Amino acid sequence: MTATDLSLPAPAVAAPGNRTAPGRPVRSRGWRLVGYAALVLAAAGLLLPFYWMVVASLKTNSDVFTIPITWLPDPVVWRNYLDIWQRSDMTTWLGNTLLLSVVVSLLQVATGSFAAYGFARVRFPGRNALFLAYVGTIAVPWQSYMIPQFILMSKLQLSNTLWSIVALQAFGAFGVFLMKQFYETIPEELSEAARVDGLSEFGIYRRIMLPLSRPALASLALLTFVTTWNDYLGPLVYLRSPELRTIQLGLNTFVSQYNAEYALIMTGSVLSVLPVAVIFLLGQRYFIEGIASTGLKG
Repeated sequence: MTATDLSLPAPAVAAPGNRTAPGRPVRSRGWRLVGYAALVLAAAGLLLPFYWMVVASLKTNSDVFTIPITWLPDPVVWRNYLDIWQRSDMTTWLGNTLLLSVVVSLLQVATGSFAAYGFARVRFPGRNALFLAYVGTIAVPWQSYMIPQFILMSKLQLSNTLWSIVALQAFGAFGVFLMKQFYETIPEELSEAARVDGLSEFGIYRRIMLPLSRPALASLALLTFVTTWNDYLGPLVYLRSPELRTIQLGLNTFVSQYNAEYALIMTGSVLSVLPVAVIFLLGQRYFIEGIASTGLKG
């Protein structure tokens, strides 16, 4: 065998006119850039009203609706944030709303996760039918049973108290559904091994399921907190005393009293949105992970 026979074949050379292979990455990169540009425009469109609200809260009252619109306040009126506290009962409104949001969120996480464990891991007759009936209550509008519920709260002497909102929102079918979907992604072998070791069902729930479901728990807590914070109709029906008003009721009262003070109205709106935005930014990683994982099985 000669040295010529051991030589490797020369690599194939693409024809000069063949530009298909290099063209595909360029084309896909172009479409990706178009997609990113569309997302940026959509995000800008969603954030523009919030940006205008913050800018308007830093303007004088006469400069809020100037034409053409000034997108940067000149001068910056920081005193609006002091005036809103002096001319309204903002401390009480924020305190009541924060109390309700925290308590309701904790109760929803506790009751929703515990009930979801029963539907996901405990075998009992009629479990699936009961779960479907319970989740089906999500489709029933609150206005359809609002009056009987109000009569019940009145007979229990909970009307015009913060406990009425806590009692009505401490349980939720959505939280049970969300946590059940997440529990079903956890392998059953972990629970079986714990039962073999003598761990009770409550011990399995507390020591195995809860530590593994932190993303779903964070998602449920965040969604419940935002829903309770932004609730207007519930407090409007049950909370009549001025010292029990939440931020939504308080801002509505403030608007009716100072309907021409647009800068202060925007300032109050910023204060009502700011806590929710901060909490979402702090927990967005767990929120996205929890929502994504609830749709997985296996």
